[in-house]
Amino acid sequence: MIIERKKMKSIFEIPSSIDIREIQDVLDFIRFKELTSSFRVKQTTVDQLASSINKKWWKKNSRKILNENSRCYKYCI
Repeated sequence: MIIERKKMKSIFEIPSSIDIREIQDVLDFIRFKELTSSFRVKQTTVDQLASSINKKWWKKNSRKILNENSRCYKYCI
């Protein structure tokens, strides 16, 4: 692997033997870091927001997941 730094960007050369999905995961993480680099939020605030979103999602989708006709029903509860 070769990493080259230019004035405003970095260039990475990665062997083609590496799975493209793994490369995409790394690039997604770098993009996340780029987008959030200027945020100044406490981790507890992020955790509370994530918990709230998860609760709302579960309330909306739990019937689909725990449906009695579902193969998952008897194993998930």
